[in-house]
Amino acid sequence: CSSDLNSADFTSVEQNFLINNDIIFKVENLEFSYPDSDRILDNLNFAIYQGEAVSILGANGCGKSTLLKIFSGLLSPTAGSFSAFGEIVSAQMLQRDEFAMSYHRQIGFIFQDSDVQLFCNSVTEELAFGLLQLDYSTDEIKQRIAEIAQLLNIEHLLNKTPYKLSGGEKKKVAIAAVLLLNPSVLILDEPTNALDPKTQHWLVGLLQQLHQAGKTLIITTHNLNLVSELSTRGILFNEQHQIVADAPIEQLLQQQDLLRQVNLI
Repeated sequence: CSSDLNSADFTSVEQNFLINNDIIFKVENLEFSYPDSDRILDNLNFAIYQGEAVSILGANGCGKSTLLKIFSGLLSPTAGSFSAFGEIVSAQMLQRDEFAMSYHRQIGFIFQDSDVQLFCNSVTEELAFGLLQLDYSTDEIKQRIAEIAQLLNIEHLLNKTPYKLSGGEKKKVAIAAVLLLNPSVLILDEPTNALDPKTQHWLVGLLQQLHQAGKTLIITTHNLNLVSELSTRGILFNEQHQIVADAPIEQLLQQQDLLRQVNLI
């Protein structure tokens, strides 16, 4: 993705987000429940720092995807607080157009199921959609799409219909659409799920390059064989929706008894 999308493009709210503050996300006593459901997240307290690569680990149903949706501004805590870039993020704040646009430009969320993310008639339209909301000129949009298509080797897909693509091709298009907006934080829910080994290898390499370029990565995954390649820190949930470990990923993966206790292995 072109590197010229820099702080000069940001609104005043975005500039406030990017004041030198090492903490990207901070949750304090955070809880979440869906209507008429048991608690999905229970008393979470931790911070994620700029430039980290963090894996959120745990068995199915422990609340990982719900936490990512809170980080992405799609849900709000039902108790406790969530702040990002030094600003409290609430449902009320996200209803303000200027705040919401600024926030979502900083956060790129890639869903586990790419079909949820792709909805346009062609790949070109899909890639252009986000940029059109930000008032880029037609020439700028064409240039950026050409650059990202070359970077991710999807030039041959530009005129195709997204729903006819393979799973790996859909994932590449979804990632391209997010990278075009140049977010500082990339959030990926089970990014290697249902991908063939070749596409998995490509995606791991791409995420490593993005992390080396300074992006903050937050990932959920069940693939313990890849987690050490994707992250340097692990936050482990139990089936009671609580955090039971927060440690360097290599140390966490050595705690076999704990991983069995939380039903991850």
